Amino acid sequence: MTDRSRRWGRVGALLRKEWRQLFRDPKTKRIIFVSPIIQLLLFGYAVNTDVHRVATWVVDHEGSATSRALQDALTAGGYFRIVGRSDRPADLARALDRGDAVIGIEIPPAFGGDLAAGRSPAVQVLVDGTNSNTGTVAQGYVTRIVQRFGTERAAGPNRPAAGVDLVARAWYNPGLTSLVYNVPAVLGALVFMMSLLLIGLAVVRERELGTLEQLLVSPLTPGELMLGKTLPVAAVALIDLVLVATVAILWFEVPFRGSPVALVLATLLFALAALGMGLLISTVSRTQQEAFMAMFLLILPALILSGFMYPIHTMPEAFQALTLVNPVRWYIEIVRALFLKGATVAELWRPYLALTLMGIGVFAVATWRFRRAVG
Repeated sequence: MTDRSRRWGRVGALLRKEWRQLFRDPKTKRIIFVSPIIQLLLFGYAVNTDVHRVATWVVDHEGSATSRALQDALTAGGYFRIVGRSDRPADLARALDRGDAVIGIEIPPAFGGDLAAGRSPAVQVLVDGTNSNTGTVAQGYVTRIVQRFGTERAAGPNRPAAGVDLVARAWYNPGLTSLVYNVPAVLGALVFMMSLLLIGLAVVRERELGTLEQLLVSPLTPGELMLGKTLPVAAVALIDLVLVATVAILWFEVPFRGSPVALVLATLLFALAALGMGLLISTVSRTQQEAFMAMFLLILPALILSGFMYPIHTMPEAFQALTLVNPVRWYIEIVRALFLKGATVAELWRPYLALTLMGIGVFAVATWRFRRAVG
């Protein structure tokens, strides 16, 4: 038997041992298979920036058929629901102060008459800016609805409206649904967290139980030991990718327009970087508690600086520079482009190259540190 065959025989035996250990514990099975699905459902439904049925208070000083038609136009699309009506501005201010309404609309007394005469009446819109995202989106919706209503009424049935007819269309996500944008990014968050947790805690657990020393006195070399530890976790990352992507496509109906091969390739490169980070954490942690705290300090900044929750272009320039060394940022960019745009590897060569360089670099440093720690 050659040295190569003996080496792969030892690695294969370790792989079988690690695979059995991963699936022997019922808790680990739930973490691997159930936890990603639960987290995807939570992220998919809870992280939602869409505006639906926003509480709206209307102050109607005219009370005409035209002003009532404007209110019907506001509620017709399902974006707003009128929670109260009055003819006193003080009631509107009180509703906003108490949180009973998010949007307040004040219709002037001569609203219908000004429209009929071709004049432009001023409709006041007050927005509760406590939640800036909801307030901004709702303000945009109500502005477009009021402007469209005014244009249609001012034109009349026999008088076409003057000016430019602007027709806007959202590309790739026609409904501007935040779920379609957020769910693909959850893939990056889940693969990153699972890779870190499984590889980091696995090595530290071996050290706590004293079995790591037993592996070190075996014929296994540090490189073979590291390979036997990382390959099962990489396989689990691919399994989670299939599970989460299936739920995203079938349950949330997120379109997938790209190539599955391109997605798997990006996941393998991304998992390489995540596994390297997990190995680095395992080499500086003596207990699982230390490893978990180190992972927590790494996961949260990585997600914040990835564009998952906040657009990168809105961050300060110093933080935008930090995102360049964050593999989660590049993976999420690839996943969103594959799901929504159907982009190819050639079109995404920059994020693929960044993941490749970071994966090789981080894993090389982790390998060196791991050899020193166990040597």
